[in-house]
Amino acid sequence: MSHFTYKLLLALSSFWLILAGDRVDAQEVTIHGTVYNMYRTRPLDAVSVICTSGRGTTTDSNGNYMITVRPDDSIYFSYLGRSTVKYPVSTINTLSSFDIALHVDPLELKEVRVMPQNYRMDSLQNRKDYAKIFDFKKPGFKLSSANSGPGVGVDLDELINVFRFNRTRRILAFQRRLEDEEQEKFIDHRFSHYIVKKVTRMNNDDEIDSFMVKYRPSYAFCAWASDYDFLDYIKLAYQEYRKEGRKKTGEMKKP
Repeated sequence: MSHFTYKLLLALSSFWLILAGDRVDAQEVTIHGTVYNMYRTRPLDAVSVICTSGRGTTTDSNGNYMITVRPDDSIYFSYLGRSTVKYPVSTINTLSSFDIALHVDPLELKEVRVMPQNYRMDSLQNRKDYAKIFDFKKPGFKLSSANSGPGVGVDLDELINVFRFNRTRRILAFQRRLEDEEQEKFIDHRFSHYIVKKVTRMNNDDEIDSFMVKYRPSYAFCAWASDYDFLDYIKLAYQEYRKEGRKKTGEMKKP
């Protein structure tokens, strides 16, 4: 039996084990908890909670999180560019309240809250935190160079991942969600309250919010438009907005 045939048979014989492993969804566990500052005096929002199998979430405004993982996973937390150690799920005694305190300097927190958001830095950090998810590609059949001897062999890891359907679906769904969130944040960055107010000179926040909802641009436009094109778009949209406002006012005055 050739080395190639042996490796192929070995991979195929693992197929049932792979399917059994893929059915681990039925054995998955859900971890709940709250993330606090180092003194446990306040909860922390926007903390990334990530597991080694690729899933992830973030804490809400009250510092709470919920993540569903496999028993053989580990989870870790990332905040302000710093990551904690990995906690094996099998060693977590209380899955319903796995709380953790992050050692974050209060002065650093204050600075982050007060200073305007730097979209580019936030985006780069997000890409770094979720690098495995952003770089993930749907598994396919691949040949790899044999570790010993001439010729090529089957990439067993890649072949195994081909049949881990649930895992692939989960990671791709999470990847799409991260990409959608990234695009929405980019639109928010370019089409900001500050820019709209500066260009239109509107002073009423409710009116500005109404305008921004109605004329929110697409991600594609935000990505290719120059600063001149973008500001011109806001001016033209505001002219249309004012025209519609005058039309509604005129209709209301009709007897």
